Amino acid sequence: ERLVREVADALESALAPSAVAVIVEAEHLCMTMRGVRKPGSTVITTEFRGGFADDPAARAEVLTLARVGA
Repeated sequence: ERLVREVADALESALAPSAVAVIVEAEHLCMTMRGVRKPGSTVITTEFRGGFADDPAARAEVLTLARVGA
């Protein structure tokens, strides 16, 4: 989660966009090694800012285009 926020911060700082969407799908080692112990378990973390944070339709479009969880 912190990594996703840091990527969003870097994009905002470098590009000064009106909206930022960061979507990361990764294997969470805590879930693989401990906890549910299910190899291949993935976690999707998102960060939406600006227009994507304020506009649910824009956010939904980004998620659809990214096919999160597909």
